[in-house]
Amino acid sequence: MVQLIVGKKGKGKTKYLLDKVNSEVKNVSGNIVYLDKSTKHMFELNNKVRLIDVSDYDFTNCDEFLGFVCGIISQDHDLQQMYFDSFLKIAKLEGSSITDIVKKLEALGEKFKVDFVLSVSYDSDELDESLKPMVIVSL
Repeated sequence: MVQLIVGKKGKGKTKYLLDKVNSEVKNVSGNIVYLDKSTKHMFELNNKVRLIDVSDYDFTNCDEFLGFVCGIISQDHDLQQMYFDSFLKIAKLEGSSITDIVKKLEALGEKFKVDFVLSVSYDSDELDESLKPMVIVSL
């Protein structure tokens, strides 16, 4: 399953994402991974959540990012949820459509039983129609 948190920059998506991940820690039996562009929010996350600063890895395109995500999934058989803050930036998709990669994440999630929650700096009306049902919050 893929869920989207959408809204323009500065609307509070990260705060909502952090609140969601911290509340989900109590309800999941598997592991949770949080991908971000820095370690800025390290102390706001529950210590059971694994924070990965993707700026340490030099992705040049979204295919490399997707390979990175597959690597994380392959190494953690107890992985249940992944959260992506600043998705456009960390996946190298700024100025690009997210439809294809979201569909790939959805297929990965179904195959490996991992849920993805993405924070995306788009208004909901900028999304492809096929992605609109995935929006859980529009700020």
